[in-house]
Amino acid sequence: MNIQKDDILVMKKKHPCGSFEMLVLRSGMDFKLRCCGCGREFMIPRSKAEKNVKQVRPAQEV
Repeated sequence: MNIQKDDILVMKKKHPCGSFEMLVLRSGMDFKLRCCGCGREFMIPRSKAEKNVKQVRPAQEV
């Protein structure tokens, strides 16, 4: 799965705040994500994140 920095991930399960969208801050063996609803940042292993992704919205080119 090709996930880059600044992509928006739409997850299968929602965050406790109710948002399904997460912003990718860092990618590698694990992802650093920021919830688009409440702004909380967290790390998640790549394998777990890729299983829970429904859709990837690429970063907007400026």
